[in-house]
Amino acid sequence: MTHPAPQSTAPKAWWQFSLSQQIMIGLVLGTFLGWWLNGLPAASKATWVDWLVLIRDTFLHLIKAMIAPLVFASVVQGIAGTGDMKKVGRIGGKALLYFEIVTTAALAVGLLVVNFTKPGAGVKLTAAAGSLGAAVQTKPLTFFETILHAFPTSIIDAMAKNDVLQVVVFAVLFAMAVIAAGERGKPILVFCDSLTQVMFQFAGIIMKFAPWGVGGAIAVTVGAQGPEALLNLAKLVLSLYAALVIFVVVVLGSVIAIARVPLKAFFRAVREPFTIAFSTANSEAALPKAFDLMEKLGVPRGIVAFVLPAGYTFNLDGSTLYLAMASVFVAQASETVTGIHMGLGQQITMMLTLMLTSKGVAAVPRASLVVLIAALQSFNLPLEGAAMILGVDALMDMARTSVNVIGNCLASVVVARWEGEFDDAKAEANFGTAAAAKITIG
Repeated sequence: MTHPAPQSTAPKAWWQFSLSQQIMIGLVLGTFLGWWLNGLPAASKATWVDWLVLIRDTFLHLIKAMIAPLVFASVVQGIAGTGDMKKVGRIGGKALLYFEIVTTAALAVGLLVVNFTKPGAGVKLTAAAGSLGAAVQTKPLTFFETILHAFPTSIIDAMAKNDVLQVVVFAVLFAMAVIAAGERGKPILVFCDSLTQVMFQFAGIIMKFAPWGVGGAIAVTVGAQGPEALLNLAKLVLSLYAALVIFVVVVLGSVIAIARVPLKAFFRAVREPFTIAFSTANSEAALPKAFDLMEKLGVPRGIVAFVLPAGYTFNLDGSTLYLAMASVFVAQASETVTGIHMGLGQQITMMLTLMLTSKGVAAVPRASLVVLIAALQSFNLPLEGAAMILGVDALMDMARTSVNVIGNCLASVVVARWEGEFDDAKAEANFGTAAAAKITIG
């Protein structure tokens, strides 16, 4: 594994804001603009709202444009990039099994918390009549229809419709074919790897427009509903943080106990990657440090080299939990407008879909928004809900990204323990009581 070149740590000038800071500024300015618009007469407000909706929807359209190529390329590259599955064999199987169990637990925690707190209840979405009309008229698919629908008759049609479930299913089968083709399949793998990197850059370009999209989104929301709309968004943010704390303490805490992970040493090792991920809202920024510290903790290099990169595609616990809560939040909010209640059975079907689609989430800031929009489209929920969430997404992104890093670091330790290769003596030497005392004295 090649490590990214170290980046300059020189402080920026006071007027040079990071993307997260720009988004927060857009959030604040958009809130005040919406507050001002809320007090204007209807005739005067209409022109302002039209321009703000244009800004918001332009950003959403750009996000939607990258869904199909990003999901397809990242899934194919993530699976076929492992090379010979017999070679990774046992370690890969154990890692993937662990990933599925823990991400399922993350979905369950998110589903329980969002149904308990109901942050979307009473929220009024400013949806276009056409999109809501389609949601009202569309009949939910049965179980058998859902299974059949997952297999596309045309990948071009699936991509054109942004049917992310069909794209994922095709990508998984395609990745298996690439592996089976051996040397002849390598050009395809190189292409998908290049396409993934290009789409990361594409996402970076689009995210430069995010402060404007955020400002427009929150201004439209506050302008239409008044400042009280922010209370529901605050409830969503607090619900997410509570759910993430429950997940870390209950689920990851149980894993630590079962796998006999040295608790103090592990949290001392993961503290710095966690801080990097939280402050940058970018789990990839924490990868080089996590790689180094997990080795020092006692995980063999071979296991770290496979589990950590694989986890960045298949084990994004915080993002998965967020997707569960955000999608049900929008369903609760749309119920106020459409009168259609999404029952537990439909929510579970959505969770099963998210279990697959979340595997294609890129480990870059706010990439979960891509999968959320795709999920809302698949279940005929209004995209205006995603635009509303976008206003506070920066606050939620930091928390879910840092939990992603903790989950992947723990996964490498669990697989090493499962293989009987975890070095407890190394963990104690580098992060145990004696090591901590040296750091304190020094």
